[in-house]
Amino acid sequence: MTELRKVFPSRRTEHIAYAIRDILQVAHERQEAGGDLLYLNIGDPVLFGFHTPKHLEDAAYEAMLQGHTGYSASEGVPEAVEAIRKEVVGKGIEPHEILVTTGASEAIDFALSALVNKGENVLVPSPGYPLYNALLSRLIGEPRPYALDEDNDWQPDIDHMASQIDDKTRAIVIINPNNPTGAVYSEDTLRRVVELARRYNLVILSDEIYDKLILNGKQHISIASLDKELPMVTFNGLSKSYLAPGFRIGWSVVSGAPELVEDYTEAMRKLARARLCASHPKQFAIPVALNGNQQHVIETRKKLKARRDLTVDRLNAIPGISCQRPDGAFYAFPRIELDVRDEDFVKDLIRETGVVVVHGSGFGELPATPHFRLVFLPEESVLNEAYDRIEAYMKRHY
Repeated sequence: MTELRKVFPSRRTEHIAYAIRDILQVAHERQEAGGDLLYLNIGDPVLFGFHTPKHLEDAAYEAMLQGHTGYSASEGVPEAVEAIRKEVVGKGIEPHEILVTTGASEAIDFALSALVNKGENVLVPSPGYPLYNALLSRLIGEPRPYALDEDNDWQPDIDHMASQIDDKTRAIVIINPNNPTGAVYSEDTLRRVVELARRYNLVILSDEIYDKLILNGKQHISIASLDKELPMVTFNGLSKSYLAPGFRIGWSVVSGAPELVEDYTEAMRKLARARLCASHPKQFAIPVALNGNQQHVIETRKKLKARRDLTVDRLNAIPGISCQRPDGAFYAFPRIELDVRDEDFVKDLIRETGVVVVHGSGFGELPATPHFRLVFLPEESVLNEAYDRIEAYMKRHY
């Protein structure tokens, strides 16, 4: 009989990491030892008392009752695609193609998989959402970080971005509002990114999943509205602004001159066809979300603004910690004003206090100074308890 051999994973998985969930192993160790936990690590509004709007739930349930339980068109049901088209046209974007996907994550996967060859690179914000790095590692491409400037409200450092471009660069990723910093990019910043992409003939991939959660009263600007010719892909979905992360419904909008993007678009369509379709009944929540009652968005922003203000005030009052005021999303990215390794700091904080946050280096190698990310989704009483524990921890040790 042939001796069985150990199964070894592919090399493309060697550098895939996801710090947001990887840090939970430390939390589980404390929990098993009888300690309590205050979770400030996962950006899931439903975990913290925010509820998916009933009209979205009803739309998905009604679609099932009406028999929409088979496969849909790979690009998405017409009602959903038309609602997205209307939404983005209202933001000044001229869509070439719209694909409904299993969360914005699948849309990002399609866009990168259809673009990047082995050995090519894509510029990614650092700090930034780690999914881009993970997907590029799987594609055996290179995520090439560009710095966000903490001293300039975490806006992209355009000079550093330009210095990272070479003849193997295919695209620039922007996340606006940014995860993990909560930065909202100015029109001047966005126009400078467009100018750079034009100069080097690059695609812009714009993650705008938090576009309705702007906390500074200003209007969100979609970068694709600033240039109708340049190839861009804009990502969005129901997970964050519409409080439905478990629906796993997102979309991508390809824009740019048709003769420049049609082949790239067809490559994304091929990937969509290969996986058949996104969840058929839940796609019917898209038109209801985009065209229906928006009161939950108003209420969510109001709660987040109060919790953001509490977070910034409390953290900046703790010696050894400083925090920029985030203008969007529901994350803060405080700086540890100490000579420590942020991953060690966070693990020790979890073990000793039960406050679960994520080390800043889990979001990219830049900046070199130590940070951590927290979500300010919980109610004020929970946030105050967490900040009391962090303050006491800092006083004990530093």
